[in-house]
Amino acid sequence: MDFRFNAEQTAFRDAVREFARAELRPHSASWDREGAIPRDVVRKMAEMGLVGIRLDPATGGQGADCVTTGIAHEEVAAADFSAAYFVLMPTLVGEVIQLAASPEQRERWLPAICAGESVPALALTEPDAGSDARNLQMRAERHGDAYVLTGEKTSISLGETADVCVVFARAEAGITALVVDLHSPGIERRGFRDLGTKAIGRASLHFDGCEVPVDDRLGEEGQGFRLVMQAFDYSRALIALMCLGSAREAIADAVEHTRQRTAFGKPLIVNQGVSFPLVEHSTFIEAARLLSYKALWLNDQGLPHTAEANMVKWWAPRLSVEAIHQSLLFHGHMGYSDEVPQQQRLRDVIGLEIGDGTAEIAKAVVARELFGRDYRPY
Repeated sequence: MDFRFNAEQTAFRDAVREFARAELRPHSASWDREGAIPRDVVRKMAEMGLVGIRLDPATGGQGADCVTTGIAHEEVAAADFSAAYFVLMPTLVGEVIQLAASPEQRERWLPAICAGESVPALALTEPDAGSDARNLQMRAERHGDAYVLTGEKTSISLGETADVCVVFARAEAGITALVVDLHSPGIERRGFRDLGTKAIGRASLHFDGCEVPVDDRLGEEGQGFRLVMQAFDYSRALIALMCLGSAREAIADAVEHTRQRTAFGKPLIVNQGVSFPLVEHSTFIEAARLLSYKALWLNDQGLPHTAEANMVKWWAPRLSVEAIHQSLLFHGHMGYSDEVPQQQRLRDVIGLEIGDGTAEIAKAVVARELFGRDYRPY
């Protein structure tokens, strides 16, 4: 059993880390204040092969394996958590499109996404249907060669600025996936004033008679639920690595700070009350990283990975919040200011204790996998 990245993955990690530290980290605080990441930065990320990293090279992607894709998410999030959404959403949306789109549809949408020219979003959550994706109320009514969308999607990452969106709505045959140009008539966006990840522009999307050509449907009517569930297992391991990348950097900051800061003539870090919590958090972070990469490796092998992906989805955000919080406290009075990045990291990571499925939902999925469907909790 080899736990090492191969030579190509190691070189890729080092290149992404260097890029992220030079191009993303210095601007992270200002992007948080301004509430946006410039499009030219997204295009730079695309030039690095980070946007659409997992997608088919024939459409401009890198065709990377799942483990390499995880490396990209971890390293980008370590430098700027919000920037990692511009890796995550093209990966997730692109995966859904690749699974179900015709060759013509792939050529129409994926090259622009991979180039960073078209920012994608995924619209599943509704005001009364978050984790209960089978209970979607948005309607997609067929009128000739078009569907007419009516309803609301909420908590859409990149919703304020995205150009294209995979929307899941209820058609006559069931939940159906449609690719929607978000600049179309009949769509209104309403941004959230969020605690963290301010630069991703989370929003609600209101559809009032928005027409979508039938040619923009992914697969057949009624296949949408299966499509999104397939993609979610994979994305949950990526989300875990985003959180852990941020936590890893927070602990590294705390180590450096407590080495330099002295009390009673000695560095703070020599005190067990400081060093032992840092050891504990480092241990938990490493364990969760290994489980995250195991889930991705299993996916690469075509093996079941639902349990592992959902284990890290509930665990990684929680332990990352705890680790970042501890780092903030070890920075003393300055930790409570915006002059160090711990407060921003804490605000950012907390969101993924909710987003993409709460801990309770993830645990219910794991319970189903471990104990069987007849004994899953409700």
